[in-house]
Amino acid sequence: MIIIKEVTTKKELKKFVEFPIKLYKNCEFYVPQLIADEMDKFNPEKNPAYDFCETRLFLAYKDGKIVGRIAGLISHAYIAKMNQNIIRFTRFDVIDDLEVSKALVDEVIKWGKERNMEKLIGPIGFTDIDAQGMLVEGFNEMNLSITLYNYEYYSKHLEALGLKKEIDWVEYQISVPKEMDPRIERVSNMVQKRYGFHRVKPTRKELFILAKEAFAVINEAFAKLYGTVPLTEKLIDKAIKEYIPLVHLDFVIAVVNKENNLVGFGLMVPSLAEATRKSKGKLFPFGIFRMLRALKKFSILEMYFIAVKPEYQGMGVNAVIMGEAINEAVKHNIKFAETGPELEDNNQVQDQWKGFDARQHRRRRCYTIDLN
Repeated sequence: MIIIKEVTTKKELKKFVEFPIKLYKNCEFYVPQLIADEMDKFNPEKNPAYDFCETRLFLAYKDGKIVGRIAGLISHAYIAKMNQNIIRFTRFDVIDDLEVSKALVDEVIKWGKERNMEKLIGPIGFTDIDAQGMLVEGFNEMNLSITLYNYEYYSKHLEALGLKKEIDWVEYQISVPKEMDPRIERVSNMVQKRYGFHRVKPTRKELFILAKEAFAVINEAFAKLYGTVPLTEKLIDKAIKEYIPLVHLDFVIAVVNKENNLVGFGLMVPSLAEATRKSKGKLFPFGIFRMLRALKKFSILEMYFIAVKPEYQGMGVNAVIMGEAINEAVKHNIKFAETGPELEDNNQVQDQWKGFDARQHRRRRCYTIDLN
């Protein structure tokens, strides 16, 4: 018999957060989220997204053991943007038992219908900087520290329950060349000369100020993308606090115009995937030291953001960002750069990788079902 219980206490939340770590304990490709970060993410007092979101978290029990989890999420900001009552689900993890998956999804659907929701989508989180998408390709690839891993049977369960593809994200692994490609350098130089664009390199202190401008650019650039809502000032402040300690200043690519106004921004961070995997999502006692070591000695970069102000798109700002990023990667003897999830129909972004030795190695899917 399957029993579904709503998470109502901190102790239950910890079980909710730690369940996938136990589920994937023998999976070499699984990289957990940091337990402390996940606990904060589902704490309304610590996650500013709760200013416009509400959640209900559920655990599935069978024979007294936890066998699955799911979170239902209503983003009132997204409902306002889309002018449609849409409920989301996220943090869906389950053993290979279709009945458990059905019980969990049904619980979110039930809540959605109680709240007059018309459509369910997911897995998709609070905002665009939260992990999103269910892995449907790339099960033998280690996930990034900013993405979620899942077994192949997850998608089969959802499809058996009547959920269908809404949209996919794809990810690329880009091999960094041994030396700067003269063609990329030539295009970057030409664009800078024609429009007066140039890169600025901030100090750590200056980065706190620049980051505010960068997130304003991200809000503009991502406004029309699927699933996004504008990041509020409180969310931006929280993201800056979380990201800046991880940042290597050489991989902050800020491009300004003649008036020194920020027009494009790229951020790559040394991969923490292996360090997080070894520490099983725990910062203490050894996790923090593994992370610090990974930030100093690295050969893989995770590409967090590339964003260009809409009015400057198509003017070669991306070429300047890519040229500067490759230059830094070559200097640091980087082996690979891993992109985060990119919408499959975002050709403008994916065209950037055509001149590289790149492979599309992971694909994630957002599913949907009509609740009417």
